[in-house]
Amino acid sequence: MRKVNLLLVIMVLMAALAAPAAAAGGARMSADEALARLKEGNDRYLADKPRYPHQGRERRAITAGQGQHPFATVLACADSRVPVEFIFDQGLGDLFVVRVAGNVAQTDEIGSIEYAVDHLATPLVLVLGHTQCGAVTAVVENAKLPPHIANLVAPIRPAAAKAKAENPDAAPEALIGAAIRANVLQAMEDLLQRSSIVKAGVRAKKTRVVGALYEIDTGQVQWLGPHPDQDKWLAPKGKGQAAGPKPRKPKKEEE
Repeated sequence: MRKVNLLLVIMVLMAALAAPAAAAGGARMSADEALARLKEGNDRYLADKPRYPHQGRERRAITAGQGQHPFATVLACADSRVPVEFIFDQGLGDLFVVRVAGNVAQTDEIGSIEYAVDHLATPLVLVLGHTQCGAVTAVVENAKLPPHIANLVAPIRPAAAKAKAENPDAAPEALIGAAIRANVLQAMEDLLQRSSIVKAGVRAKKTRVVGALYEIDTGQVQWLGPHPDQDKWLAPKGKGQAAGPKPRKPKKEEE
């Protein structure tokens, strides 16, 4: 028994010395480096040349003994065709993944992401949508849904409405594609607008929030970058925004 324990300790120490700097913690990696690592991983996945990193006994021992230090947080859909670690060719402890139908950002998802950003110090938050998303399709087509599912996909409705307004003559397939893209942006907006922790991290340049789309048929990830309105939301009140007319006070009703 003592020999087995000693062997395990030696394996952990050797693996720790051999592990890349990123394995020591996401906080030591910049958002640029984290994004580059995801892109490189997807390139390997596309070329059918994955390395399957950090999936052996040594990595398991490191993460069990030293805790988790992911270099990126990913909000993705629960669709079984979107296995996040496979898509980016990553392994144990590399990614903090939050999966939910429609990749929506509401209380549970935002709370999980805040834990990763604030406690685990992940420098990058990726909102990942995907083609052929059933949740978005159901909303676009106004499908009749059971109550719990209807509540779950409710945050997708603004994205679907926007896609319809901007593409009034689009064919059904094109409209769904536009809504899927709009839904990624909607989740990014919900995250940035509702989470003071994420917003503070982005404002301090400690955290970056970007969007992407995964193509189920090809395996390729399309990178969307930050939300186009992000700077407007991060600007302090009264700065960077045009001063508009003051809202009128409602008149008191006559008694």
